[in-house]
Amino acid sequence: MKDLYLIDASIYVFRAWFSLPDTLTGEKGQPVNAVYGFIRFLIEFLERTQASHVALAFDESLSTSFRNEMFPEYKANRDPAPPELKAQFEACKRFAIASGCACFSHERYEADDLIATLAARMREAGFRNYVVTADKDLAQVIEENDMWWDFHRNQTLSHSGVKEKFGVSPEQLRDYFGLVGDAVDNIPGVPGIGPKSATKLLWLFKDLEGIYDNIDQVAQMAMRGAARVSTSLREHKDQAFLCRELATVKRDIPLQVGGEQLRRSEPDWVELSGLVAELGRGEGYVQRLRSLIPST
Repeated sequence: MKDLYLIDASIYVFRAWFSLPDTLTGEKGQPVNAVYGFIRFLIEFLERTQASHVALAFDESLSTSFRNEMFPEYKANRDPAPPELKAQFEACKRFAIASGCACFSHERYEADDLIATLAARMREAGFRNYVVTADKDLAQVIEENDMWWDFHRNQTLSHSGVKEKFGVSPEQLRDYFGLVGDAVDNIPGVPGIGPKSATKLLWLFKDLEGIYDNIDQVAQMAMRGAARVSTSLREHKDQAFLCRELATVKRDIPLQVGGEQLRRSEPDWVELSGLVAELGRGEGYVQRLRSLIPST
């Protein structure tokens, strides 16, 4: 099987933004800490993996996805990116594309959805997916032969490893988040249901449909607060299913893409030189990139 690396790029842009000082500036005095840190990540990733097939997915907006139409409060707890960070996002995309990597973004769909769709499409084409992220939501994408990879912590999770870490299988994670919610994305879940209760419910009943088909049994379960959990489930049934829908990644975005489009190509050295000049730094990383040209 060929390996396809699907990178949740926005996470690594934000990581650099918060970890590197904004005193790193470019030729016009603009902050370049996020793009410089992202470039360092991407070159280190390519050096470590020698990957021939790579796709990077970027989030386009916090407020324009189809999930905001379903639930206006979705991600409303997050501050919008300041203008100086938005400009760096564009520079990160420019560098990734000029480096010969395929990049994807969409106003209506999030990076998670793009990655899930690419994973499903390319799995059918015989690829093994490595989902490069620190986001637990994307563990639901992992199937047999796939791998979830937190690059900076160098932590990998197989299909069975996801279940060991989270207590539920990748296929059950969307139901799990439907119950417990996700504070990072402002998904409320069902009040009063925490990770332990959700895990026990899903062990016994498999998914939300199974839970509600057997709702009379929940109050009799051997767990603390079973009666309270049963009552909350009854009172918040619609919310549970809504939260599951919000947490579910889309796997069927109409992307016209195949394996050849995801193969790393010859970098655009002119574009890379121009970007390095704007940043006022990064020439060393471009030189390292020259040794990483994929063989054809």
